Amino acid sequence: MARISTIKRLSLTALAGLALACSGHPIPIVGPATTSQATLALLSTLADDSLEGRRTGERGATRAAGVIARAMVRIGLGAGGDSGYYQRLPVATGARVINDRPIAAPVLLPSFAARDSLHPSKRLPAYNVIGILPGADPQFAAEHLLIGAHYDHLGIRPNGTTDSIYNGADDDASGVVAILEIARILKEGEPLKRTVIFAAWTGEETGLLGARWYSDHPTRPLAQMVANLEVEMIGRPDSLAGGPGKAWLTGYERSTLGDLLKASRISIGPDKRPEQEFFRRSDNYQFALRGIVAHTVSSYNMHDDYHRASDEVSRIDGAHMAAVINLTARAVRILADGPKPTWKPNGQPTQGNRP
Repeated sequence: MARISTIKRLSLTALAGLALACSGHPIPIVGPATTSQATLALLSTLADDSLEGRRTGERGATRAAGVIARAMVRIGLGAGGDSGYYQRLPVATGARVINDRPIAAPVLLPSFAARDSLHPSKRLPAYNVIGILPGADPQFAAEHLLIGAHYDHLGIRPNGTTDSIYNGADDDASGVVAILEIARILKEGEPLKRTVIFAAWTGEETGLLGARWYSDHPTRPLAQMVANLEVEMIGRPDSLAGGPGKAWLTGYERSTLGDLLKASRISIGPDKRPEQEFFRRSDNYQFALRGIVAHTVSSYNMHDDYHRASDEVSRIDGAHMAAVINLTARAVRILADGPKPTWKPNGQPTQGNRP
C-alpha cells in the first residue's frame, strides 16, 4: 500500500447447496476454494529473497513479472498485454519529492518516444502483467471487471545490516497471490457472464505508475468497465474487521458495492480507519477518478512491519489469507454476474475533491 502435498479443495457440488441470502440475493457459487498451503506456497515464491524486494525497474521486479505471467499461463487466462501477458511502461530513472526532499525513484514518462530519447542507462524495464478470463454470456461479455494488486515493493535497503531485503510479503505479495487464486477459482468454476481482467501492477509504491499507465492505455475501453476491485495487504487478520477470515473495503460508504456484498453475506465490511485515507492510497484511486466504481479489499491491521524488511512470509496467517481470498472470489462472482454497482451521492472522487 502506498504511503499517508495434495491440496484439499471444496468442490462445486459441495457449494451448490448453499441457500439464498435473506435479502433474496443468491450466495455466489464459485470454483474449488484455495487453502492455506496453496496461498503460502505461492506467497513464498513472490516474497523470496531471490526477487530482491521487487523494486520497480530492477531485476527482481522483472523476475516477479515472469513468475506472475507463468502463473497466468498455468491457470489458463488469455494474454492481455501488448507483449503477451506483459504491458510495457515507459519508465526511467528520476526523482520524487517526499517531505520537500527529492528522492531517487522510477518515474513514468508520457510516451515511449520520450523514454527512447533518453540515454539507455536511464531507461528502466517496467511491466504490468495482465490476464483475461472471457465472459460467456453474449449479452454481457463486452462488459468487464478489473481485479488488481501491485507486485512491486521497496527493493534492497542501502547499507542494510542483518536483513537488507524488503520482501513485502503482506505488501503486496499477498494481494497478488489473491488475484491469481481468484482467477484460478473462477476459471475452474461455472462460466461467468462478464469478462474479468486480472492485473498485477508495477510502480504502486512510487506513485501508482502501473495503474496510471493502464488507465490511459486500457486493454479494453474504460467505458465498458463495470467496476475495479484491488486486493492489498490481506496477510494478517484485523480485529476491527472482525478477526480471522474477515476483511474491509476502502470507501465502503461511497458506492453500492458494499451493499451488494452485505446482501450476499460476504464478510467484507467498512474500513474502520477512515482517517488513514486508504481509499486514495492504492491503485483503485486511479480508476475512481475516471468515474469507475473502484475499491480495495484489505485486512491491514496497522502492523509494525509495514514498509520494513520484517514484512516476511513467516509473519503471514495462511488460514486467514486463504479465507479472505475465498470470500473475495465470491465478491468477484457477484460483480461478474450481478447488477452493476453505482456511486452514491458525492461518493465519486474528483481531482479537486480528494478525501
